[in-house]
Amino acid sequence: MLQPRIPVNPLPTGHTIPIHKPAPAADIEPTQTAVPAPVATPRTTVQLTPGSALALAAGGGAVVLVVGAVLVSMLLAVAITGVSVALIAVVLRLVVRDMQKGR
Repeated sequence: MLQPRIPVNPLPTGHTIPIHKPAPAADIEPTQTAVPAPVATPRTTVQLTPGSALALAAGGGAVVLVVGAVLVSMLLAVAITGVSVALIAVVLRLVVRDMQKGR
């Protein structure tokens, strides 16, 4: 029904390649029998005991606390840097103004 049509391109010698027309699917007989799919081995299920569930929750909580502490410390470092740069700008502005007045 929807078969691609490949254009015939001439070779440098002037010879053309004929279009190959595939045989209809009804005329083709299968040469192999279907191979059954391999049976998947059953996976073992993970069973959480109350102790292991508690340990998993504690580990997750510890990870959240550590990541939170790192992010807060980075935010604090950026805030301190911004304040110090602003203070330096104010001091330099005062120094330049005093120099221009001739003090």
